[in-house]
Amino acid sequence: MRKKYTVIGIIAALLFLIGIGVTVRLIKKEPDPEYVFTYAENQSDGYPTSKGAYYFASLVEERTDGRIRIVVYTSAQLGREADVIEQMRYGGVDFARVSLSQLAEVAPELNVLQMPYLYNDSDHMWSVLEGEIGDHFLNYVKEIDLLGLSWYDSGTRNFYNSVKPIRNLEDIKGMNIRVQQSELMIDMINCLGANAVPLSYEEVYSALELGAIDGAENNWPSYEDTDHYKVAKYFCEDEHTRVPEMQLCSMHTWKLLSEEDQKIILECASESAEYERKLWSERVEESRKKVIENGVQVTTLSRSEIARFRSKVQPIYEKYCGNYMDILNKIISQ
Repeated sequence: MRKKYTVIGIIAALLFLIGIGVTVRLIKKEPDPEYVFTYAENQSDGYPTSKGAYYFASLVEERTDGRIRIVVYTSAQLGREADVIEQMRYGGVDFARVSLSQLAEVAPELNVLQMPYLYNDSDHMWSVLEGEIGDHFLNYVKEIDLLGLSWYDSGTRNFYNSVKPIRNLEDIKGMNIRVQQSELMIDMINCLGANAVPLSYEEVYSALELGAIDGAENNWPSYEDTDHYKVAKYFCEDEHTRVPEMQLCSMHTWKLLSEEDQKIILECASESAEYERKLWSERVEESRKKVIENGVQVTTLSRSEIARFRSKVQPIYEKYCGNYMDILNKIISQ
């Protein structure tokens, strides 16, 4: 009996060792990524643009069989958008999703796409971005060592405040309104008779809560996601700007990739943009419903009142687009 157990033991041991060998070989067959890239996103994990980034990263990893892995850092872990753009220009960050307002600070021609009260509606904007003009701008940023991969939606930007409803031009006069660190946005607020207060995105809630500012301007999901509706209960649907956002790749990173991988990246970026736009539309409705249920008072400007607002910001068109009026006129007439 003793000999029988010894033979069984030997067979078991051999099977165990064979199993280890198979496992080791299987592990070795799974290649390590050839590249591990960074992706900067300043919104929280559940935000549509963040979900779009994660989707983009998963598509790329899947279609390169794991050779390219993109690690997404949300909630501004890699810095503010302005800092991320600067890092990308020198290869410090590989991919990002940024607002055109920030990008236009270093690529001024992009101001053409974000003039206040420029687009008639969402369809008008997307017809521009998905055509010749949009393609021109995706490539235009090569001049600052970046490559535009696709356009992301960020809806319409509207005013909200903690003081009173905004129903006309007179109501906004004298208000201290937070804006992005963008000269264009500063000028827009000042033209409307309010006072522009440049602040980083992370400081807005406390500034509203403490009364350091009266209001701010952003889209529905941002207003809800940041809880700004809890300290600024008046929301005005004036849709002053439709600022598209660009998914970017550092040219330093782009040049590392083969033509085949570049094609895969572009395809995945385009698919992630379609995915993000769908999520965005759904999120806008959810956010709007949620804040109204929590006591937010919404006003919508009449067409005649919007015309008054538009007339006040006309000087901005010439200041920021004087050299690009031909493109601006194409957009207006499209």
